[in-house]
Amino acid sequence: MEIKNTLIAMAAVAVLASCNGDTKTPGATSDSKKTNTGMENHGQGSFGYDVQFLQQKDSGLIVLKSNDGASQVLVSPRYQAKVFTSSADGLAGKSFGWVNYKAFEGPEDAHMNAYGGEDRLWLGPEGGIFSLYFKPGTKMEFENWKTPAPIDTESWTLETSDGSSVSMSKEMNLQNYAGTQLQLKAIRQVALIGREAIASDLGVALGAGIKSVAFKTVNSITNSGSQAWDEKTGAPCMWNLDMFTPSEQCIIVIPYKNEATGKVATTDYFGEIPRDRVHYSNGLLFFKADGKSRSKLGIPPARVKDVAGSYDAAGNVLTIIKYDVDPAGKYLNQEWRTDREPFSGDAMNAYNDGPLEDGKQMGPFYEMESVSPAAFLKPGATQTHRHSVYHFTGDKAVLSAIAKKVLGVSVEEIEKAFSK
Repeated sequence: MEIKNTLIAMAAVAVLASCNGDTKTPGATSDSKKTNTGMENHGQGSFGYDVQFLQQKDSGLIVLKSNDGASQVLVSPRYQAKVFTSSADGLAGKSFGWVNYKAFEGPEDAHMNAYGGEDRLWLGPEGGIFSLYFKPGTKMEFENWKTPAPIDTESWTLETSDGSSVSMSKEMNLQNYAGTQLQLKAIRQVALIGREAIASDLGVALGAGIKSVAFKTVNSITNSGSQAWDEKTGAPCMWNLDMFTPSEQCIIVIPYKNEATGKVATTDYFGEIPRDRVHYSNGLLFFKADGKSRSKLGIPPARVKDVAGSYDAAGNVLTIIKYDVDPAGKYLNQEWRTDREPFSGDAMNAYNDGPLEDGKQMGPFYEMESVSPAAFLKPGATQTHRHSVYHFTGDKAVLSAIAKKVLGVSVEEIEKAFSK
């Protein structure tokens, strides 16, 4: 979106420069500076708009940015160490993350406070005999479902911040459905990825006609209790969820191992996904991300690759996510039921939001997610899960070359995936 004049632009940049300042969330130990809420107005959908809105809710926001100020990533220790959103073109650039403005109005929701966020860390499993979202003995239905407070409403501690990276932590004491008390410490590091590192990570060339922003998260949990986590006690897993704004022309692309055996995808989390909204063959799965039909799918460990993405033809935005995969790991089943093998879960998920039966809708948004294996940890041991997000916009031919290299399909082919 365009900024009306140079004076507004200069004022906005000056204000944003204070966002890396010295404010603390509860329990924070950093020497960051306070942010300023006097930013000039930006149109909704821009990064500047979301920075201004979120500054009113969180005085401890942190903006990671490149030397030229084009690539920016907005992080909030106050809101569970979320990456709320990012931009490839400074304040005036498109805000890539989905922010749920209504959720900040309160009161707190008894089940989940969906503030949004381009990347958040949850712990799993959500359902199953080791669920962290249902109390022991309760029926697995919405009335009894509750997101644990440390990943829903509580602040995290800001440990360090240097302008291009930030580290945050949270001590947690959780009980799973089996009755096991899980004492743990979570640490989450978020760092901006520069253009040279983007090219190296993905094996692509970025021309002058391409704008980009990327960040990596390094997430870890440590067993800080005295009891080992095993297949009898249950064990948590880490779960990165990325929320983005959908469009009529947005399609998720998930490469999978075509040579492997077994099912390609779980497509019945919320009932079977209609065939005009998902299809797959020859190692590529396509899934509509238009925010109009609530549906979720997952890729099992035998089929999963370490990369997925989406292309929004309406906004000409290519998004890539890259994450750790452990072929030998045991992944937790997260379905709201107790009659399934607990270690038969998926390693990667995608979600398209849509109206509920009563017509209400949280979004619209869509998600791409990665999951770690179950963390079978002895006291004092740590497990780590890495998850990175890359956005590209600009010259369509270059975007197509990036998509072809990383996802195995051009953006033109993605556009036509459901027109055949």
